[in-house]
Amino acid sequence: NTAHHCLECAGIYIAPHSLTEWVRKTAMTVAIGFEGSANKVGVGIVRDGVVLSNPRETYVTPPGTGFQPGNTARHHRGVILDILERALREANITPAEIDCVCFTKGPGMGAPLNVLAIVARTVAQLWGKPLVAVNHCIGHIEMGRLITGAKNPTILYVSGGNTQVIAYSEKRYRIFGETIDVAVGNCLDRFARVLKISNDPSPGYNIEQLAKEGKKYIELPYSVKGMDVAFSGITSFIEEVSKSRLSAGECTREDLCFSLQETVFAMLVEITERAMAHCNSTEVLIVGGVGCNKRLQEMMEIMARERGATLYATDMRFCIDNGAMIAQAGWEMFRAGSTTPVKDSTVTQRFRTDDVFVTWRD
Repeated sequence: NTAHHCLECAGIYIAPHSLTEWVRKTAMTVAIGFEGSANKVGVGIVRDGVVLSNPRETYVTPPGTGFQPGNTARHHRGVILDILERALREANITPAEIDCVCFTKGPGMGAPLNVLAIVARTVAQLWGKPLVAVNHCIGHIEMGRLITGAKNPTILYVSGGNTQVIAYSEKRYRIFGETIDVAVGNCLDRFARVLKISNDPSPGYNIEQLAKEGKKYIELPYSVKGMDVAFSGITSFIEEVSKSRLSAGECTREDLCFSLQETVFAMLVEITERAMAHCNSTEVLIVGGVGCNKRLQEMMEIMARERGATLYATDMRFCIDNGAMIAQAGWEMFRAGSTTPVKDSTVTQRFRTDDVFVTWRD
């Protein structure tokens, strides 16, 4: 009532039923985001496009091994409250100042997703705040757009669980091409396990460092099918030949890392360029954990420059799974009037990017 009276005194009339919506869109909005769909777990706080805090932890397994859902969930459960405390402290924010609690609904690993959903659901009810369920892929996209300033890019989304070429059209992020089997990050991770490359800080990062020393290109299967790609054949082939060629002295570990990167990244650049041509796009944005690979960015930038386009990419702070990306996507959704009832705050391992109706973009 006081706000409504002040607006009338200023000569501004807003119908009472519209006042809540007006306040939501004009007031400073603070969103907290919980992410834990794979081996990264983080909490981020965003206020009107400014990242106030973004701490995270990584579940690291021994070389030659991957991460199992149950063990990953136990790791997340053991550290999430400490991360939440750090996020609030670093942001200098109290629960009373938070407007909405956002969490990753999916896609991802079921057990870790459930841990974070339970925590988000609990704090939302304890603090008396609305919930916002966020698509993990949309979180990457919105964080990339925020950090880089890209307006309407063609997007390459590459991670351990997803590989998609995306462009926005008519309230949806449309998928123009994608992997038809495993994600590019999974391909890299599996290769790292074969060679027992360290998982700290990540297999992909360590492959990237080894690839810089590679001198010899080993021809690998190149599998582009229209707008889609396939990586399982490359993975099987390199797993089969790597040990025999290494033992015969035909190549080095560095050569194999170099060859794998050059092949799979060339495939990704090809389908991204085709999508850009279709959309007449002058911007390309790389998001997802694999997106912080400097060689992938270099190859994409060469293609973009030849097309008179601009490449946008972020560093490890925002490419790799983090809580702030969920907060940012949730912030957009909340400002557009979208919240999630507690009874609907479940998770799903399968949640496609183009399933989301994008209410916050024109």
